[in-house]
Amino acid sequence: MDPASTQSSKLLPSNAYRKLEPGEVYKPVVPAQDLRPEVTAWSVGVGVAMVVVFTAACAYMSLRAGNAIEASIPIAILAIFFGKLRRERSTILENVMVQSIGQAAGVVAAGATFVIPAMYIAEVPVSWWQIFIACALGGFLGTVLIIPLRKYFVKDLHGELPFPEATAINNILVTGESSAGGAGKILLLAFALGAAFDFSIEALNLWNSNLSSITLLNRVGNDMRIEIGISAIAALFGLGYIIGIRYASIIASGSVLAMVVMVPLVYLFGRGIPELSYAGTAYNIAEMSPTAIFGAFIKPIGIGAIAISGLIGIIRMGKIVVSSVTLGFKGFSKAASANQKQDERTQLDMAPKNVLLIQAGSTLAMGLLFFLVSLTAEGGFGFGASLKFALVGMVVGYLLSFLFTPVAAQAIAIVGVNPVSGMTLITVVLAIGCMIMVGLTGQAGMIIALIIGTAVCTALSTSGALVSDFKIGYWLGSTPRNQERWKFLGMIVAALVMALVLPLMNQAYHFLVEDPVTHTMVSNQEVLPAPQANMIAAVSKGLMNDPANQPWLLYGLGGGIALMLFMSGIPMLAFALGMYLPIGINSAVLAGAVVAWIVSKTGGSEEVRKARAEQGTLIASGLMAGAAIFGIITAVLRLPQFNAPIQYLSVGRHFWVETVLGSGVLREEALGWYDGAIGQGIGLAMYIVLAVLCFLLARLGARWMLEGEKR
Repeated sequence: MDPASTQSSKLLPSNAYRKLEPGEVYKPVVPAQDLRPEVTAWSVGVGVAMVVVFTAACAYMSLRAGNAIEASIPIAILAIFFGKLRRERSTILENVMVQSIGQAAGVVAAGATFVIPAMYIAEVPVSWWQIFIACALGGFLGTVLIIPLRKYFVKDLHGELPFPEATAINNILVTGESSAGGAGKILLLAFALGAAFDFSIEALNLWNSNLSSITLLNRVGNDMRIEIGISAIAALFGLGYIIGIRYASIIASGSVLAMVVMVPLVYLFGRGIPELSYAGTAYNIAEMSPTAIFGAFIKPIGIGAIAISGLIGIIRMGKIVVSSVTLGFKGFSKAASANQKQDERTQLDMAPKNVLLIQAGSTLAMGLLFFLVSLTAEGGFGFGASLKFALVGMVVGYLLSFLFTPVAAQAIAIVGVNPVSGMTLITVVLAIGCMIMVGLTGQAGMIIALIIGTAVCTALSTSGALVSDFKIGYWLGSTPRNQERWKFLGMIVAALVMALVLPLMNQAYHFLVEDPVTHTMVSNQEVLPAPQANMIAAVSKGLMNDPANQPWLLYGLGGGIALMLFMSGIPMLAFALGMYLPIGINSAVLAGAVVAWIVSKTGGSEEVRKARAEQGTLIASGLMAGAAIFGIITAVLRLPQFNAPIQYLSVGRHFWVETVLGSGVLREEALGWYDGAIGQGIGLAMYIVLAVLCFLLARLGARWMLEGEKR
């Protein structure tokens, strides 16, 4: 149980987390007869503000590191903190509403960043309105598909499902009724630290954060192509802080295998080959850098390992899949609809008729989107063909959402992990297969298949998060109908933010960059690695366009590694991400985890050590959110449309705007000291300063926490 449960028990009934005895009834913190404020201008306004901030932050982190921020916990803490600053203190139900609306940030960001970048990587044109509609429709479907199952998951199975994430958030909200002021301050201080640190790196370029063993150790290891790096930014440090030492070590182990073992082996056995042709590309391995070898030969192995890890995760949940699909059909029966009509406020859902109307409207809107994509695609399809493709895509998208959303919800309720990556891959493959069967290939087929993937992925993320949201409301006494209705507003705002952020990130940093050796366009693994999207892009492009010139052997080797990891009992996906992501990212994650471990082991007593460890979520969330928001600001500063204001701020790098084919293009060049040992040496020193400051923040937060408990 979460450490906060000791305090939470003062308000929560004793049967909140256990099975009910025969005839026993659970009574929430706020009884059904208590009509205290719930949906107010304050709760809705703050909730929407949280959606804007954390959608941008989640998207940035997911693109930069392959892992998104868990938005619900920091949003709950900030809701309590800001609620206490009001003249009339916010009610616990208002705080639930803030968290409920704000929760849309993480789920929409996950759905979009898993799939949409695949369009940029596969060089398929995508418009902001397509991103907006796909994300919004996916969020709508995920919401209305899980509503009929709310009562079963949160009431009928009370005490039988652990709901790990919902339990943590619930304890924060309940504890916040009597404390948590210090928690909000620590979160904001960490936000300021992350923002200042990464803005100094990304915009001001005061020091070089891309540390390399070859530079710092005077080219040691270069002859064997052994290079260890670290991307010394606050965003990745915070990610490691929250992931913890175990998983960070597994991720780093994947990087060590890739960069310290596989890359040197490829160089050792390939340097004698004058020119190697593989998967449609020619390579001269003797002239390739460690990073180039990694991108050409090791990343595809990581992609195969990620894909098979996701599929194995789905297979392992076989019982959950079968039972969830059965529940999905039962939830739409007439009997279930009749049983949803409850007299008590705490059991009121949206009217079944409205739920079905939103399902139908969302599905038809998806079909209309597919029709327009087919009709306006390059090469052009006729009205009849476009209508056929739209109908097939609409049916496939709805059916997969219907079948998979209960699976995601039940997985979250049982283990706290949503197998969204595996199910999204299955969705994209099935969608591509259906498109090919009806004669749709090329760009239009790719767009429709990937939009289906975006909608389904967002629906899966939404359903998993919403079932946790419902459980929190059930424990505390919220009105489910309010949670459901206002969730749509959160989805719309989050989808709009994603429609702005993703094109912005592509314009400022570019998902595709030119490989200096092969002069081909490759994914920007140093800045925007987006591992899930790269996996989906590779698979979808191979199936739809050019299956012959794909590194299927390397994908298969990665799949074999995933199988061996599974048989060895090692978390497959974590290790596979380590093999795919650049070692600089994973080293930074490990550094954050090591500092978190040190913090949790220091202190004069067990009580102090425990209090310091509990600051981890606050510090990590603040660092990542602050760094991410200012990362978005830096992206705006890089836009040639605004004459790239970064050129007037940067110290270590020189920026200028050139006109190419009538459009402004941002160019950049590092100064000598910046890329050398001086720039990287300063970066290493500042990274150590960041670790020390995080230690001091944890110590300060623990002191405030213990002082608050004594009052």
